Amino acid sequence: MLFPTALVGSYPQPEWLIDRAQLAARFPPRVRMRELWRIPEERLAEAQDDATLLAIKAQEEAGLDIITDGEMRRESYSNRFATALEGVDMDQHGTALDRSGHPTPVPRVVGKIRRKHPVEVEDLTFLKRHTTRKVKITVPGPFTMSQQAQNVFYESERDLALDYATAVNAEIKDLFAAGADIVQIDEPYMQARPEKARAYGLEALQKALAGVTGTTAVHICFGYAALIHERPAGYSFLPELASCACHQISIETAQSNLDCSVLESLAGKQIMVGALDLSDMNVETPETVVARVRSALRYVSAENVIIGPDCGMKYLPRDVAFGKMKAMVEAARILRREYGE
Repeated sequence: MLFPTALVGSYPQPEWLIDRAQLAARFPPRVRMRELWRIPEERLAEAQDDATLLAIKAQEEAGLDIITDGEMRRESYSNRFATALEGVDMDQHGTALDRSGHPTPVPRVVGKIRRKHPVEVEDLTFLKRHTTRKVKITVPGPFTMSQQAQNVFYESERDLALDYATAVNAEIKDLFAAGADIVQIDEPYMQARPEKARAYGLEALQKALAGVTGTTAVHICFGYAALIHERPAGYSFLPELASCACHQISIETAQSNLDCSVLESLAGKQIMVGALDLSDMNVETPETVVARVRSALRYVSAENVIIGPDCGMKYLPRDVAFGKMKAMVEAARILRREYGE
């Protein structure tokens, strides 16, 4: 199929599940914030299952081709996995600067980072039981987790990132063994901290992908539109991913009005074109989405284009998110007719 459609990962969590106002009042939590959940601990897993079913149904009703679990069980894209690892002090948090330069609570690494058990496999199997469409699940990237931690154990950030990569690699392999069609690694801090990403981040990403045989994606972005309002004119770290072993690269183009000529440097990769502006609460027309995708089609073959939003939809009102998904699906239909499918 030409122009398959998918979310980057997250879909808006229901207000009855999580305190959305409190969630949006700060940057994504790096440590666990159980106070965000409106459901008592003993009923939380059941409520998260119910919310996941709603997210799956919404994606299917909108017509998406690839389905995620909407990340309903997560306080943020990264903290659920990062805080499940051995080597993290769960009693005393650390502090690190977020991508805007403000101090924030983060996992404090006091020992060797190891994955104790699969973290997201049950999430994936639940997703697969409730849809017949292709499924994608996301994991936080090793470089990004290394930047969202206070290291008091390793001699260098590189050593920390490489051990995070070992943990991510094991998780990815288990996810494919459990039936994932696509596993996406979220690496937004490669854009935020390109010098470190070049120094050792790409090495860590390659280690996370070593020996993986399924279809993998890497998402790199400028941050959630609801929290980071200014966008640079272009990526500070993107052509470097040409050497990455991943099959797909997920980028944003809509809010930033990205100059898509940079995509020429990623020849051979499938590109998930972020074509929904998540800073705009108006639902795009399908024609607007088509125009954004066409900007990428000047540099990427139609066979290698996937259509998605700029980033996760976590902070959008649910009705706006649903409308934007429908516009994206209709845009894909228009493009398929144009390209003869």
